[in-house]
Amino acid sequence: MTKNQSPAAPRARLDPAAVVRAALELLDEKGADAVSLRGTAERLGVRMNTVLWHAKTKARLLELMAEAIVAEIPLTGLPAAPDRRVRELAHRYRRSLLAHRDGAAVVAGTYAAEPATLAFAEHVISALLAAGLDERRSAWTFWSIQYLTLGLTQEEQALTASSDQHTLAPELATGHYPALTRAAPHLEDTAFDERFDFGLDQLLHSLGPAGEC
Repeated sequence: MTKNQSPAAPRARLDPAAVVRAALELLDEKGADAVSLRGTAERLGVRMNTVLWHAKTKARLLELMAEAIVAEIPLTGLPAAPDRRVRELAHRYRRSLLAHRDGAAVVAGTYAAEPATLAFAEHVISALLAAGLDERRSAWTFWSIQYLTLGLTQEEQALTASSDQHTLAPELATGHYPALTRAAPHLEDTAFDERFDFGLDQLLHSLGPAGEC
């Protein structure tokens, strides 16, 4: 460095949040299959070891991404009535998944016992308990809501990303599946918002307007 040159500005210290943001950007641009530790490092312009310091494996990176997606769910301004609170939380969960390409696939493939994920579960189960369900029914209803939300949203996002025709017609043309043929228009229905509300209705049918069971 010559006398008149100033020293280069030091690189900002990389933190876990920056790693997760980069991985989520990669997810949104290219999809879940493109997410990797190496790809995240390249996006950040750092060495692979720098990313490995914060996420030792791809599985851990996906857990951190899932936690970040769930952390986007607002947990304030919820309805007072327990049944309405559960429904609103489920809808917010679904919107958070839909906000990221393959968001449902990322969250469904992980088990992230992290603060935001636990806080969301706490709010849902607290509302179910307040609605009058016992501990087991509250826990199992919570899991059922999770499965419905993740499964339906994953189907929707996969269909949106695929160029394949969404139809059972070729398989049903044989006439071997009469019941499926009758129900086919509804099995292939892509009104995902309506299907989601229908599923919630089935799961929460026992919750009264004031949380009575």
